[in-house]
Amino acid sequence: MKRNKLLLLLALSLILSAVLAACGGKDTNNTNRGNNATGQNEGNGEPDAEQVLNLIEGAAIPSVDSAIVEDQVGFNVLNNVNEGLYRLNLDNVAEPAMAAEEAEVSEDGLTYTFTLRDANWSDGTPVTAHDFVFAWQRAIDPDTGSPYGPFMMSGVLKNATAISEGKMDKSELGVVAEDDKTLVVTLERPVPYFLSLMSFGTFYPQKEEFVKAKGDAYATNSDNLLYNGPFILTEWDGTGDSWVYKKNEHYWDADTVKLETINVDVVKDAATAVKLYNDGKKDRAGVSGDLALQYAGHAEAVHQPQTSIFFMKFNQEKDGKQTPLANINIRKAIAKSFQKEDLADVVLANGSSAANFIVPKDFAFDENGNDFRDINGDLLVYDADEAKDYWQKGLDELGVTELELEILGGDSELSKKMDEYFKAQLEGNLKGLKIKLKEVPFAVRLELEGRQDYDIEVSGWGPDFQDPISFLDLFVTNGTNNLMSYSNPEYDALIAASKAELALDPAARYEAFAKAEKLLLEEDAAIAPIYQKGLIQLQKPYFKDLGVHPFGADYSYKWAYISGKNK
Repeated sequence: MKRNKLLLLLALSLILSAVLAACGGKDTNNTNRGNNATGQNEGNGEPDAEQVLNLIEGAAIPSVDSAIVEDQVGFNVLNNVNEGLYRLNLDNVAEPAMAAEEAEVSEDGLTYTFTLRDANWSDGTPVTAHDFVFAWQRAIDPDTGSPYGPFMMSGVLKNATAISEGKMDKSELGVVAEDDKTLVVTLERPVPYFLSLMSFGTFYPQKEEFVKAKGDAYATNSDNLLYNGPFILTEWDGTGDSWVYKKNEHYWDADTVKLETINVDVVKDAATAVKLYNDGKKDRAGVSGDLALQYAGHAEAVHQPQTSIFFMKFNQEKDGKQTPLANINIRKAIAKSFQKEDLADVVLANGSSAANFIVPKDFAFDENGNDFRDINGDLLVYDADEAKDYWQKGLDELGVTELELEILGGDSELSKKMDEYFKAQLEGNLKGLKIKLKEVPFAVRLELEGRQDYDIEVSGWGPDFQDPISFLDLFVTNGTNNLMSYSNPEYDALIAASKAELALDPAARYEAFAKAEKLLLEEDAAIAPIYQKGLIQLQKPYFKDLGVHPFGADYSYKWAYISGKNK
């Protein structure tokens, strides 16, 4: 995205609302369905009740236009009413969806040929390769103003960068429909995670004739959309706080879909959500803070690890001048001066865990199935004594005896508690440091970050695809999501190599990522990791086989069903 992904922003709002669920799950080789610490109620028994589900979302739908969507609610809706070439299954493996079979890949890894299956839109007309060409060209076209098109396609699809910058026509994008059933995609460089991208909402098809006929009305309500996924969207007026999913009888795999109706209401208050759940009006609700402590041991509590990482951003330049955070010893002092375990266990109390890394646990795995985290282990860990030493060195280098720094945070009750915790820890461990707290609404935070008008910001990131670069690419020099003036040529070179000469060498590529993460954290302390997000959800035991995904959209309802409700 040009300034910051709203996946990040919605991840940040998880601090503000326990109702808005973010990504979760384990690795692609393990089930994510068991009724255990990582998943949901595993399917057992047959559907034996009315297949109607009642759910909660934490925010209204901003858009369901795949070229425009930039938030987690929108991507979640898209994932359930539309479908791309691939779809994440219940085990979080990307498998052919609109594609009839696995893609044919050229030896150099630059050309992917997809054969489409027989599938229809909700109006009964066929989904064709031309629908993908139209949608992708529309997403990369600067006139569309897509936030994710350039972000996801630049440097990936051939000519995408030049098109997004207005230097080439969108017709030059590396995607061609050879006929109605054959789609050929040419890449700018080998992309090891490309098939994972094909499950992401930005790469969904759109029917050109329908989009152009609707004009400005396209995707403004449920009647001005076409669907090729498991469900259709109904009773959405474009602004309201409720909507309904209905089973899509035109879906190619409709026999798999058991749910007939899903009723969704926006509930922003966690206590209200839990009351609705306890009253039997909702089948799932999130809890955090005091509610999480209260319900953590509840028989219907599901502890859901997630892959969002939260961290402090240290802004090194403001108004064209270096800030005190440009000093590496000041950064290291702050990064090592707060106790993360207590923050996760006591302040957040929602299943989150301390993070001493930027690439999360249980997310990225090598060709042998080994977790990337096992390569580097913990980095930049809490150590109050070391923090004091770094702090004194930094003050001496700056020629001062005290500093005042501001933490930019949210204005919710939980965000304020977290920021107060940081203030107490930092001021208590670093003599001469005064922390001011700036607690503002979410939109204001986004604006301030975009202008780099802050000292320290508590930020976060949730991945769009399953690869360490989804996190590490954030911090390259002048990157659109850097926004803190961090620059290390060695770091940049490692990330660049992972996209070029190392792209087809998985082992060497992971070694480069490991070196880059150590540079970012252990050597430069460019950011200070805080925690890996966790989530506690209350979920009715009769709600089976919810697909929970560690990247991209949060949930899939394609396989979900109700069994045992009336027992």
